[in-house]
Amino acid sequence: MVRIRLQRIGRKNSPSYRIVVMPQQKKRDGKFLEKLGNYDPTRKVYSLDKERYDYWISTGAQPSERVEKLASGQAQGYTLQDNI
Repeated sequence: MVRIRLQRIGRKNSPSYRIVVMPQQKKRDGKFLEKLGNYDPTRKVYSLDKERYDYWISTGAQPSERVEKLASGQAQGYTLQDNI
């Protein structure tokens, strides 16, 4: 099964994440199939390629809880950036 989830990048005590598509069995920071965007919880901004996100959902990929909130726009206080 393929999942759309967060992959941690950034320094210690300064988390930043990539929104990626990867097999469910892979480790959190393992190889991914495609990068869909970024998520920065400290600045409360994220970017997401909505077209590719919709494609992966149509192929059966399951989003994580946080990614689903970001994609649907239900994450209060977070702003969507245009660039990826």
